[in-house]
Amino acid sequence: MKRKEWIKTICFIAGFFLILIPLTYMIRTNGDIKDIFVGFYGEKEDTIDVVMIGSSPVYPYYAGPKIWKDTGITCYPLSSNMQRPKAAVHLVEEAEKTQDPALYIFEMRMYLGPDERLTQNMAYTRGVTDNMKYSWNRIKTINDLVEPGGEEARYTYYFDIFKYHSNWKTLVLPSQMVTFRYEHQDPLKGAVIRDDIGPSEMADYSGVTTRQAIPEDQEEVLRDLLAYLQEKGLNALFIVSPNTMTEEKQSQYNYIADIIAPTGYRFLNLNDYYEELDMDFETDFDDYGGHTNAFGMEKCSAFLGEYLKTHYSFTDKRGQKEYESWDKAAELWEEQTETAKKIILDKKARKEFKVIEEE
Repeated sequence: MKRKEWIKTICFIAGFFLILIPLTYMIRTNGDIKDIFVGFYGEKEDTIDVVMIGSSPVYPYYAGPKIWKDTGITCYPLSSNMQRPKAAVHLVEEAEKTQDPALYIFEMRMYLGPDERLTQNMAYTRGVTDNMKYSWNRIKTINDLVEPGGEEARYTYYFDIFKYHSNWKTLVLPSQMVTFRYEHQDPLKGAVIRDDIGPSEMADYSGVTTRQAIPEDQEEVLRDLLAYLQEKGLNALFIVSPNTMTEEKQSQYNYIADIIAPTGYRFLNLNDYYEELDMDFETDFDDYGGHTNAFGMEKCSAFLGEYLKTHYSFTDKRGQKEYESWDKAAELWEEQTETAKKIILDKKARKEFKVIEEE
């Protein structure tokens, strides 16, 4: 092939990918998780103090705008539904590209079940991989989370447009078009306010002192994560968000706490602080003790913000010009939270409780 033909070929390939990448970003399914990740990439560099990593017990529990208003600490989730713990290290690496957080928070609920259970629905993997920008780290994440010859071929993860090509009609939506660079600030900084109600009963097992091992594969993942964080000199806090507890779960969290303790990192099980949180299991949950609604989010956010202020050293950045978007987010969060709380109380009065649909 002549030199001119080589140049034409290279230019064609480069042009193809210049079109493919933004097209793929825009055509990815919209929703809360996409908004969270796009919003993270849209944040100014080195302005996030705390990055929260974990499954759905993150973004409906902890509102960055609330924590900001109370403490001046910027806190943002890199969270997705049923997020596999194996993704944690890769998400830290992704966060480090644009931010220099003083603290990483890891939600531990997903460590109680074997990873194999989470591979039975690959949407739990795609929640992470399909919402990462194209990069070498994304390829590493796919290689780590997707086995060759699995239910869905790896190439559909490398080029997720194969999965979402039928969404082409959504390209005309402004909410999709603004994601052409996969960078667009989330007005609520990753928080998702829920206005449903599903009452539960408090089950306080904070006095349980027994230990029960977690699945071996998840223990290995946790130990690898701890080693990685220590090697990189990164600070971390490991938490368990309020939910309907059992003695078995409490014993497993005690086991996790023992693994974490020698590293010097803190472990915080919020289920040991129902009184301090003022949790109301009849009102504060969206789905019968599984996830919080607007009432529960407000309480958990206030508690976590105070905990961060008390146990760590952060600079209060309120009033600084480059953080004006956080002030706006706090105002919007307050407004939407008050609306959601009224809806919840109305549903409670009418006993219009959430209907859980089976997957």
